Amino acid sequence: MQRRKFLSSATMASTVAVTAALGTASSEAKAHDRTEKGFVVKAGQSRFGETTRLGGINPNDIKISARDTDGLLTVFEYLGNEKGGPPLHLHPHQDEIFCVIEGRYLFEVGGEKHQLAAGDTIFLPRQVPHTFAQLTEHGKMIFFFQPSGKMEEFFRKLGTLKSEPSPPEGAQLFADHDMQVVGPPLNVD
Repeated sequence: MQRRKFLSSATMASTVAVTAALGTASSEAKAHDRTEKGFVVKAGQSRFGETTRLGGINPNDIKISARDTDGLLTVFEYLGNEKGGPPLHLHPHQDEIFCVIEGRYLFEVGGEKHQLAAGDTIFLPRQVPHTFAQLTEHGKMIFFFQPSGKMEEFFRKLGTLKSEPSPPEGAQLFADHDMQVVGPPLNVD
């Protein structure tokens, strides 16, 4: 009899705990800005109307924000108006995907180099050093971070810089946003 009473109490307690946990998860999701509706971001626009220009001339627009996905995914559209790219770096906690829309790019990932052109896609796994360089005067890419991490904040900060940071300043900026610089940019000359 006591065993049956114990099992009944344990079952009810488990049900209450699961219901409470589901209610909390639902409340937490609503406490975030996660969208419950689909949306469209038009060409040349950013998700929340903000403009970020890297180097003062390269638009880098948020198309899908971490706020839309509870931090699970961020998508950017980059319009490159000059050759070059970032230093060799790694993301300890994020995978990155680039889809080339226009132009030609040279990517290095894990010590291997790959040339990409319009229509090509490359996957850059977390914890693997990588970089890219735009080889043409103009280029365009859509790129993804999964999970989002601090990448939106990183590009916002980068967009406010009036000049190219020194290597130590750049390394610190990367570190402040959970990335590690491990080498120089690719040479595009």
